[in-house]
Amino acid sequence: MAGTLIIDLPKCKTQDPRRIGCSYKHHPNNRGVVALLEKIQFALICRQCQAAPCVEACPRNALEKVPVGPDESVLKRATMLCTGCGTCAAACPFGTIYTELVPFAADVCDVCRGRLQDGEKPLCVRTCRDGAIDYRDDVTIEGDLVEVFPDIVVRVPAGARWQPFLREPTSA
Repeated sequence: MAGTLIIDLPKCKTQDPRRIGCSYKHHPNNRGVVALLEKIQFALICRQCQAAPCVEACPRNALEKVPVGPDESVLKRATMLCTGCGTCAAACPFGTIYTELVPFAADVCDVCRGRLQDGEKPLCVRTCRDGAIDYRDDVTIEGDLVEVFPDIVVRVPAGARWQPFLREPTSA
């Protein structure tokens, strides 16, 4: 069974994420951890509306809801279609869309699959100097841990999350 990448958001704020190494091949210039943190932040604040007025408002059809389960989906932005006009942000009934936070890619982290196969931990775990990122087997999602993507959980400050709007832990 694969392990889980654990990102401690309060600890991450104490250092520059650009100094944490990332070996994900789709992130040149070592921007992987920055992109992952942006996607996590968006997953924690977007309320994933059923109607998704932001998707309907986009004049370039750059936003889409991608199904991730029987009753849930995530918002995705098409890299080459978005002009940054902000129409989606204006249409958001909760005011939680910030155009810089809508992820451009469906996948920003592969949890260093190649390194894991070689018996190594993900590069971000090795290069994060204050323990804000860890990789462990048998992680129980409880307390201040929230699963935001398969294989990736975040530790949030107690009481800082909107429980009804977050993904439920996936069953094994």
